[in-house]
Amino acid sequence: MENKRKEPRPKQFEEEIINVSRVTKVTKGGRHFRFSATVAVGDKNGRVGLGTGKANEVPDAIKKAVQHATKNVIRVAIVDGRTIPHEAIGVQGASKVLLKPAFKGTGVKAGGPVRAVLELAGIKDVLSKSLGSNTKINVAYATLNALKAQKTVEEVAKLRGKKVEEIL
Repeated sequence: MENKRKEPRPKQFEEEIINVSRVTKVTKGGRHFRFSATVAVGDKNGRVGLGTGKANEVPDAIKKAVQHATKNVIRVAIVDGRTIPHEAIGVQGASKVLLKPAFKGTGVKAGGPVRAVLELAGIKDVLSKSLGSNTKINVAYATLNALKAQKTVEEVAKLRGKKVEEIL
């Protein structure tokens, strides 16, 4: 038998670490430290996902978060290959994120976790406002919820039982 090595597959998604934090469990024997990581993955072509992972070491936590994120990838509606179809508000916990479509050349007007998620989704022109709590994990998930709420003209027409021309 020959020893055949598995060649690593080319990476399907790009990764961006949103948050790494140390979490503590206090037991009778003392404190037990672990690491929690939140990672966003995307192909910059309409697919994006978020995941969290916990482990005793940071690299292991990041690896688990990436695996979780790749399992939870969603498809995002993108108009003209650059922006979102309409305004939307995403909510997660006490965090709210408002996303608005923008004109060509505007860029991603967002900061922190919102920017990471939008750029990995492949959105190039968008305006955003983070409202409420600024917890990185909740803001990232709120952004994902706002992207999930997006509907294209074709989807709206199908839901209403009309033609695309009637809606426009």
